[in-house]
Amino acid sequence: MNPVIQEEPSGCGIASVAVLAGITYTQAKAVANQLGIFAEDTRLWSTTDYVRRLLGHFSIEVDHQETTFTSWQALPDIALLAIKWRLENGQPYWHWVVFWRSPDGPVILDSKKTLTKHVRWDFGRIKPRWFIPISTS
Repeated sequence: MNPVIQEEPSGCGIASVAVLAGITYTQAKAVANQLGIFAEDTRLWSTTDYVRRLLGHFSIEVDHQETTFTSWQALPDIALLAIKWRLENGQPYWHWVVFWRSPDGPVILDSKKTLTKHVRWDFGRIKPRWFIPISTS
């Protein structure tokens, strides 16, 4: 798996799906737009519905429930993590990243455009709130 950089401020969900589908951001965005999902819609990072629908289009199976984060060791081999969780005017928001137990060890694939490195190992700085397990079968 390789990181994909988001091209819009709220495109982290689209970029995370692109990582999991093995496609470019542009390709994932085109499919998302066909499905009525737009990066400009801030609900993309305040609900899981849009990301789940986009993942389903690519036949990527996910759990139906979010799971509370308890530890890095308890995560499955691949998961979508909700980090930077916060409330703004009573509305929850977060940033999507992909957790992956790569052959070289666990990593976070972070799409944030301003990062100098999009493969992260600084687990102590990342504070997940919850995650969505991704099926590897």
